Amino acid sequence: MSMTKKKKHGDELIGVQILQGLIFRHNRRRRLHHLFPLLSAVSGCLLLLFALVLFFSPPVSDHYSRHHHHLNLNTSFDKRVEGDMNVEKEKVFRVPMSGGSSSSRLWTSNESNMYYGCSNASDNFLTAEMNTQPNRYLLIATSGGLNQQRTGIVDAVVSAYILNATLVVPKLDQKSFWKDASNFSEIFDAEWFVNYLSKHVKIINSLPVKAGKIITTRAPRKCNQKCYETRILPIFHRKRVQAVQLTKFDYRLSNRLNVDLQKLRCRVNYHALRFTDPILDMGMKLVQRMRMKSKHYVALHLRFEPDMLAFSGCYYGGGEKEMKELGAIRKRWKTLHTKNPEKERRHGKCPLSPEEVGLMLRALGYGKEVHIYVASGEVYGGEETLAPLKALFPNFHTKDTIASKEELSEFSSYSSRMAALDFIVCDESNVFVANNNGNMAKILAGKRRYFGHKPTIRPNGKKLYKLFRDRDNMTWEEFASLVRTSQIGFMGEPNEVKQGRGEFHEHPLSCICQKDSESRGVGDSGYDEEGFSEDEQDLSETDYTEYDNGNRERTVLSPNRRDSGLFLRPELEEIISD
Repeated sequence: MSMTKKKKHGDELIGVQILQGLIFRHNRRRRLHHLFPLLSAVSGCLLLLFALVLFFSPPVSDHYSRHHHHLNLNTSFDKRVEGDMNVEKEKVFRVPMSGGSSSSRLWTSNESNMYYGCSNASDNFLTAEMNTQPNRYLLIATSGGLNQQRTGIVDAVVSAYILNATLVVPKLDQKSFWKDASNFSEIFDAEWFVNYLSKHVKIINSLPVKAGKIITTRAPRKCNQKCYETRILPIFHRKRVQAVQLTKFDYRLSNRLNVDLQKLRCRVNYHALRFTDPILDMGMKLVQRMRMKSKHYVALHLRFEPDMLAFSGCYYGGGEKEMKELGAIRKRWKTLHTKNPEKERRHGKCPLSPEEVGLMLRALGYGKEVHIYVASGEVYGGEETLAPLKALFPNFHTKDTIASKEELSEFSSYSSRMAALDFIVCDESNVFVANNNGNMAKILAGKRRYFGHKPTIRPNGKKLYKLFRDRDNMTWEEFASLVRTSQIGFMGEPNEVKQGRGEFHEHPLSCICQKDSESRGVGDSGYDEEGFSEDEQDLSETDYTEYDNGNRERTVLSPNRRDSGLFLRPELEEIISD
């Protein structure tokens, strides 16, 4: 009986356990059934998010060209520009289409209204009548392109004053790399030049036949006043010598002279040297067309010609093709030493590429709406090289795009006259920027300082080099901030260089006065007391050519000279100077 009860009780327990198991499984199915919609929704969202990430993630970049931060001439710019203008790398470096600022600070210099150009002679500066010796003539043969020759003309007037001589209107270089047959009066207003300076320097158009014997020589580089008085003036004291001709006259006068001589330099450069009416009229016509397009415009002097790049020894990421092409050009100059491209760029000696100029301008606050006038020769790589700059600044103009071939026909066969047109448009611009530090950039920087410190941007190559190299490792905001910091002191503001430093044609401090300082020049105390410049050579190593005016000539060579003759092939700097 008891065994029967136990068996019955065991069966009941097994039944209860089976029933509980069925109930548990039923409940779990119900709970899972309710979770299915939630799980499906979460899975769908995750799939959608993953698709969006794949769609917006940046493409794999060309590591070689981006690592070297130079423009790769074989790489499209489209994939680097946001929309059509978005530089990308690892989702952080994106160039905005706007400059981020519409402030008037982009178009004016700080404190510029506190300074003005002042170049009048002091009461102690002798007039031409008192200073000029009779029958003493100075002839000058300039060298290089238009702007290099301009520095020679300016310094020729000062040299004539130092030597107490009458200056014959300088002869322009017609045989150098630039091959321009123009004479002085075809580029500059000769009559204005002579009359404007007549109070202090006597200038004539041609050498009188009666002048007799002429001695041809070359002044040392950066020769100061005492140097001229000691080295050149004694030539006039020789028997029957009435005329001295100085050849290849570029940078033959020191940067450091007394204030009155510096002011004479400024009167020549900023007032006496005026382009001829045809050049002025065409130049101002181009300026008006730029101003019709926009209230403000930026002018860029872009030196990126094959010869320029070959001479610089710099590398711009074009691979074997670039190295082969520029290497072949470099072989034209047997005396040109091999350069380390990375070292040249690290020292700030490489011209900025068009892309780098565009990035610098955007970082400084200039947006895609800004109109830009580009003064340049043949650009290495052509349109492919210019594409990044045009993508950043689509309002891209040159004299060829805003003037017809017919309008430019009387100038187009002469490199100096075409350069003069670019000079005018750049000088009249609201902002001037150069990718190099050649003669045009220096002269325009000085002139724009003299006439009100108009914004003039000179790239700080040493600091910008690091930013362009490392830009993929920072955000655009970080890059732009560092560019603005790096450019402090390179924007054409007053007092950017210390007194006594810098090249005078770029920083004419003796000719810039402060309104609240009783017209005292900013750099009035920059007088050079040294006897001779560091670059000058001994006069015994100078060549002379003696000849009677209009008669046969005889060349006398110093036995110490290494050169085989007086007239050398064009110097290398002529190619890159302007």
